[in-house]
Amino acid sequence: MIKSSTDLGQTKAFDVICFSHLRWDFVFQRPQHLMTRFASNGRVFVIEEPVPHNGESFIEVSDRGENLFVCLPHISEGDSDWMPELVERLVSERGLENYVAWFYTPMMLGWASQLAPNAVVYDCMDQLSAFKNAPPELMERERQLFEKADVVFTGGKSLYEAKKGEHQNVHAFPSSIDVQHFSQALEITDDLPEQAQIGRPRIGFVGVIDERTDIDLLGAIADLRPEWNYIMVGPVVKISEEDLPRRSNIHYLGQRSYDQLPAILAGWDAAMMPFALNESTRYISPTKTPEYLAAGLAVVSTPITDVVDPYGKLGLVHIATTPEEFVNALQSALNEDAGARREAARKFLSQNSWDETFVRMNELIARVIDRDAELADQAAQAAA
Repeated sequence: MIKSSTDLGQTKAFDVICFSHLRWDFVFQRPQHLMTRFASNGRVFVIEEPVPHNGESFIEVSDRGENLFVCLPHISEGDSDWMPELVERLVSERGLENYVAWFYTPMMLGWASQLAPNAVVYDCMDQLSAFKNAPPELMERERQLFEKADVVFTGGKSLYEAKKGEHQNVHAFPSSIDVQHFSQALEITDDLPEQAQIGRPRIGFVGVIDERTDIDLLGAIADLRPEWNYIMVGPVVKISEEDLPRRSNIHYLGQRSYDQLPAILAGWDAAMMPFALNESTRYISPTKTPEYLAAGLAVVSTPITDVVDPYGKLGLVHIATTPEEFVNALQSALNEDAGARREAARKFLSQNSWDETFVRMNELIARVIDRDAELADQAAQAAA
């Protein structure tokens, strides 16, 4: 449950127009966590990528309650240049005046060309140019967004190091956690039907299965420990399902809702993050790391920079590279003192909530808005 602005402390109120390449109803992740919290202080309009349409172009607005609106553009063939006008029309019809333009992708920058936001925010959660099928013009668009942005947030420390020289107001906000939601797993004892027939130990992964997943590593660890069961929860994207390793002890359960995750995690004995070590994972800060820990699970991951530091260095996550190292680390994880691990995780996660991230981001945006308002007042007084 998202807390009210009163519960979260003194925060500045404004509306948000969020431009996102990630579908709202796909996987509940960083944009959803943040935008639901910003909706506690004002209206939030999440504008998604368009879908083709036969007829006049328009934006379908879906009211999700509690000040949150998901906006799906329906664009006729050849009308892609109409997006700035459609967005401006949305702003006018909804009476938006005190608002912020928030970007998750530079590719949508042009859509805001007719807007006059109080501030421009770039939440750079990933190095999108390194992802499979990234548009060739993305890097140039990002350069333009850096010029327009008043404040830049990054999805992790390593991404901050890569971007801090591109803008004068960059701040690192690694993946946070809704502890209350995921700690429900500690109290759940009933096994889900889809997992009830799977033997133990169960070692699971939840997230998008794509080019960031080391499918060769997954197949190898399944072969090394055929008596263990590996559970993969999440949609398969940008890679062929035919390429996935198929073993009797690898179980693909498909996508599950955010609300279902605690019950799924409650049925595991350990969690894994078999990420490939490539350009697409160089700067990632996996949200699932703190989620696994809040659910009380031991975790093994490949050496992703933002997992090694801080989680690996603090002994909260086991780090392994080769298949042999990975299964050995999993064995250690299965044998470790669960009580001590959970207490250490609890202390760390208490300082790493999405609520706190929202408050800190709101404060940084408020500084920009207040600074610009003060400069405008000074200019008006000088002209009087």
